Amino acid sequence: MKTEKVMNRWFVVLGAILVQLCLGAIYAWSVFTPSLMKVGWSKVQTQVVFAIGLAVFAIVMVWAGRRLADWGPRKLIYTSGLVLGAGYALAGLFGGSNFWALLLFIGIIGGAGIGIGYVVPIAVGMRWFPDKKGMITGLAVAGFGFGAMGWVKLAGSWGHLISTLGLSSTFIIYGIAFTVLVSIGGIWMVFPAQDWLPKGYEPPTSINNGHTASDNAFAYREMLATRQFYYIFLTFVFSAGAGLMSIGLMKLYPMEVLQKAGYTVSQASAIAGTAMAVFFSLANGIGRIAWGMMSDLMGRKTAIILMTATQGICVIAFPAMASNEIILYVGATFIGFNFGGNFALFPTITADTFGAKNVGQNYPFIFLSYGVGGIFGPILGGILGDMDNFPLAFTICGVLCIVGTILTWQVVPPHHAVPTDQVK
Repeated sequence: MKTEKVMNRWFVVLGAILVQLCLGAIYAWSVFTPSLMKVGWSKVQTQVVFAIGLAVFAIVMVWAGRRLADWGPRKLIYTSGLVLGAGYALAGLFGGSNFWALLLFIGIIGGAGIGIGYVVPIAVGMRWFPDKKGMITGLAVAGFGFGAMGWVKLAGSWGHLISTLGLSSTFIIYGIAFTVLVSIGGIWMVFPAQDWLPKGYEPPTSINNGHTASDNAFAYREMLATRQFYYIFLTFVFSAGAGLMSIGLMKLYPMEVLQKAGYTVSQASAIAGTAMAVFFSLANGIGRIAWGMMSDLMGRKTAIILMTATQGICVIAFPAMASNEIILYVGATFIGFNFGGNFALFPTITADTFGAKNVGQNYPFIFLSYGVGGIFGPILGGILGDMDNFPLAFTICGVLCIVGTILTWQVVPPHHAVPTDQVK
């Protein structure tokens, strides 16, 4: 009998990181905002493009999750790369610095490209690594966090693309790069055979009256009928909203505060840029891996409780930290580290609570909370910023993170009243 050759599952990690490096470009948006404000954009306008991109990303991800079984992961990834790349290239060709054009090409089309591809490395990774769901999810999404640093620095202080070539050419270069890199990563985006398991791995056999979460295998309609879904959803709204507001303001707000503290404009710009592009971005990527691995040891629920509680404290304290260079870097690191944890912990608590089998279809509904937070957080920050009250925005978001801690405490895995194969 011929033995079918099985792909080395670590190639999936390589492919996932290449894909997510490009999908994470949305976090590099802040590098473009100073140039856009110089040509007349308001603070709210800069945040609207970012917020719409996040919302479209989350909404399209629901559609993509439902296409995953029919299209297969590789086709979705190739489509993602083409749409994302086209959005940025069109922004360069026809947008320049026009608000409505960039809202369409980067916010809507670019956001859709991210949403089409984002769930694929998570769903594929969990199938290949059922023994290390937290770790593999953290690795799969780490590129999304690390990507921002590279794209920010390439456009700014390392590559000087914006200053030498301008916004339009930078957008075109990014569009081409995104399509190529996502397509390469898509080569390894395939599911293992249905009955495949890693050597030596035995699936867990009993929780909740003899049922594993995987045995429960909630369909998305069933999941939406549980209170656990809404607890997890709201916690993600609050945690993501706080982090996304911080991302949107990590360049603008510290620049203002540092100048009031006596730094020059150029010094404040360099410090704020480093806080975002290096400390926040590195911690964001590291946090995805670290929180994922820690959750494999302490459990997903405990990890989310710890993450949201510490994030609430850090976000509330951030306005007091932003006026000093070193303390700003510490604050950016903590917020980035905890923010990154969202993307390792919420897919895995979805799998643990509602079953790993359907996580590709179920997690996009949880991830809609990211879109809600992406609208709420950045726009709140922009509105209060135009009112000269950034600290209130940080305080509101920090308190809501602590509310999320309380909600997560209430989450316990549900189980079916009847066997799954009898549920219509």
